[in-house]
Amino acid sequence: MGTTADYKLIDLFSGCGGMTRGFVDTGRFRPVFANDFNREAIESYRTNFDPSGEHSVLGDIKALLDNGSCPVPQADVVIGGPPCQGFSLLNKKRLGDPRRSLWFQFMRVVELSSARIVVMENVRQLLTSPECFEIYKTLKNLGFRYVSKRVLNAADYGVPEMRFRTIILAAKDNHISLPQPTHCDPAKAADTEIRSLGMLDLRPWENVRSAIGDLPVPRGTEIRNVPPPLDLHFGRRPRPVSIERYKAVPPGGNRFDLHRNRPDITPDCWANKPTGSTDIFGRLWWDRPSVTIRTEFFKPEKGRYLHPDQHRPITHREAARIQSFPDNFTFSGSKIEIAKQIGNAVPPLLAQALAVEVIRSLEGETDAGYVKETEAVYKRIAEIKLAM
Repeated sequence: MGTTADYKLIDLFSGCGGMTRGFVDTGRFRPVFANDFNREAIESYRTNFDPSGEHSVLGDIKALLDNGSCPVPQADVVIGGPPCQGFSLLNKKRLGDPRRSLWFQFMRVVELSSARIVVMENVRQLLTSPECFEIYKTLKNLGFRYVSKRVLNAADYGVPEMRFRTIILAAKDNHISLPQPTHCDPAKAADTEIRSLGMLDLRPWENVRSAIGDLPVPRGTEIRNVPPPLDLHFGRRPRPVSIERYKAVPPGGNRFDLHRNRPDITPDCWANKPTGSTDIFGRLWWDRPSVTIRTEFFKPEKGRYLHPDQHRPITHREAARIQSFPDNFTFSGSKIEIAKQIGNAVPPLLAQALAVEVIRSLEGETDAGYVKETEAVYKRIAEIKLAM
């Protein structure tokens, strides 16, 4: 790859800028426009990428485009995760006009910016939805000849987290490929057929210990005026009964262990429901990737968010590290708002893997053979998962 190009980047529905972080970290992209409707998220974005507020815009993108108050600059790449309307665009019970959909506003910016490449990210259900077909058709109508799409697992790219997301890459000029995995389930990393396909340095997944194992016991319950990482490494004020519940959950355990060990303090809603998710009120494992970090990771009743061996939920700093944010990334807003930004973000390491493939395509280094090889790797890894 070359090293001198300065590709212009637009990030829509940017949140705090997790995807921008990954692209900028390649050293090849310059942000020229970003938008989100959440004030605190835009403040975080500005702090990290746009201190003067020159290119980051707060507001509803449809309104901004409709009233002409926000000229869209020319750019090489448009990235983002436009929220989709329940993946039922063609459902007659909903308003079926695609122009009302946020992904359609995303495409308006793609057209206005004359972008050559598009990167879209969304929940895994998008891939098999009617909306995905409409997005694909719109990309083709805008002149994007090459489209690659698949559900990717962030753990396959060095993120210590099992986070499955639909990724759509589209290019006008050259082939474009999804990134080949760099990491794999440790039980599969030595597979000889994967190695024969070129994945010679496939490494085991990163785990929770690699992300947060060096952090001390958290102090206080508020954001602290100290240098990172300890600024966001604070706890909560759990009730005594909550602490007793935490103590009743063994390593790797969950609400079912709580019920077995301490039925006297198990909430009735769990005691009366003998089946269901095994992640609720669960402990993370030291030697595995985390479950998906969501916006309420500080509430163990929402998922497997208890610390591996301390009797508490994970902290904001621990969640940010699991999402692969560097400690020097600055978040703005309240505790609740920062948690939303962390949970909603695209992990920067996953974004960086996507950015590398975008550069390859922009510079004409991706051909049909590379795309085919990458698909063969995904297929082989999927076959191993089915066989186990």
